[in-house]
Amino acid sequence: MIKRLLHNHISEVLSALELSGERDFTVEVPNNPEHGDYSTNAAMVLAKQNKIAPRKLAETLVKELRKNKFYKAVEIAGPGFINFKIAPSLYHKILFDIRDLGEDFGQSDYGQGEKVLIEFVSANPTGPLNIVSARAAAFGDTLYRVMKKVGFEPDREFYVNDAGNQVDILAESLELRLREIHGENIGEFPFEAYHGEYVRQLAHKLNATDGVRIFMLPEKERTDRMKEFALSELLEMQRMSMERFDVQFENWVSEKALRQEGVVEEVLSYLTEANCTYEKEEAIWFSSSEFGDDKDRVLMKSDGSITYFVPDLAYHLTKIQRGYTQLIDVFGPDHHGYVPRLRAAFRALKYDDDILEVIFLQQVNLFESGERVKMSKRAGKIVTMDDLIDEVGKDAARYFFIARKANAHLNFDLELALQKNNENPVYYCQYAHARICSILKRARKDKLYPRSFKKELGQKLTKPEELALIHKMTDLPGLLELIAEHREPHRLPTYTEELCSLFHRFYNKYQVVNPKYKELSQARLLLIEVVKDVLAGCLDLMGISAPEKM
Repeated sequence: MIKRLLHNHISEVLSALELSGERDFTVEVPNNPEHGDYSTNAAMVLAKQNKIAPRKLAETLVKELRKNKFYKAVEIAGPGFINFKIAPSLYHKILFDIRDLGEDFGQSDYGQGEKVLIEFVSANPTGPLNIVSARAAAFGDTLYRVMKKVGFEPDREFYVNDAGNQVDILAESLELRLREIHGENIGEFPFEAYHGEYVRQLAHKLNATDGVRIFMLPEKERTDRMKEFALSELLEMQRMSMERFDVQFENWVSEKALRQEGVVEEVLSYLTEANCTYEKEEAIWFSSSEFGDDKDRVLMKSDGSITYFVPDLAYHLTKIQRGYTQLIDVFGPDHHGYVPRLRAAFRALKYDDDILEVIFLQQVNLFESGERVKMSKRAGKIVTMDDLIDEVGKDAARYFFIARKANAHLNFDLELALQKNNENPVYYCQYAHARICSILKRARKDKLYPRSFKKELGQKLTKPEELALIHKMTDLPGLLELIAEHREPHRLPTYTEELCSLFHRFYNKYQVVNPKYKELSQARLLLIEVVKDVLAGCLDLMGISAPEKM
């Protein structure tokens, strides 16, 4: 926020002095606080095109910049860097600007309305969502919220893999459990089948509606009925889990539906027409190595069945056909080999492969009492998203998942997530919000909260801790744009904790409300109310509640 103000002011001075400013220059926070609050390389970058020595250009700029009352000091450093120390009056002005913006604070047109599709979770519909899916959900949804805040037009999408071999195995697993209910001895349950308790529950539910009649159906009809029932029930289960996690998807796209629409056949035709397929060993291959892949890939096997790559490519092409200009896929670490062949197909079909961006989320390890919890969907040993929400709550789960970089392994500590103290970061942040709400409520009760805040009140805020809070809040708009640009939601909880730390430091050092000093009290009430609103906005972007009491 202040960076942009400084950048704009420097540009205005350059124009007023009729100096060229076509090349980009930066405004940054110096590593050494002694160098000021902000520093610019404008004179260094623009010296050559203006045919002036960097130091001389800096002197010319500084002479004009010092006329601005919002700068406490403007100094030249080294060969031509310009350092700024911000006057408290600018922080006071910005405090009211943030308050006036309210929920719109941090909003911008940075994304310029670009249509972005973020695909995440996309778990096989063969069981309840697990904690790996929960991490993807928290990451993808937070990225969506931030990108929307800064001017993109993003959508969230869940791809339903409802046409693969795993669905056949699910139907077989369900039939075996149903036969058990009817007293058949099925022997040892197959290793490749799904062993989870949820399959037994599905079997009992299906038995309640279909009973023994289902066994009277011809084999294909019976299998189709099993698939239809299991997929419908499990997909609804996944939808409800997502709702509990406060994640909504604009689109749920079915692989089965895409196949029925003939999209898969179209892709095979496109690749054939592009002269990048050939036949070998009675199979059809894609010559993907000619387009950057490490080897060629099978499209259709000798038995006429297609590989999973074909419908996946077809699905991605529908994204482009729907008008999205940036495709972001959030995958697990086991999908690395998937990307080169997809990019190769984009190139073969004359699409810009830069449109596709894949983010890999690393593994989640769940720890309880210091011991790692082992999970396996096939063996039925899974910790579901719902289990986690029941155990630690939606807020703690989302926060812990967002707080780590995508490419970093995550060790989720259940005991830490349950703690009600400052060791638990989400509790620490929510408690700051609740504490401010309590102070404001008490001030209203004691009739110290004003009907309106006068602009002059800002002048009462002179302590370093007060100015530091305002300074920190000014960082948020630029931070949100940075998160959107680099796809790094983990920066948001880090920022939120830092803002809360500054608030707690201020609160522990100074009395916010003191009837003896009415104007100072009101100025500090203004300050913490703005902090509360900014904090609530940060929590909302993460899909986390901002409680008024704890």
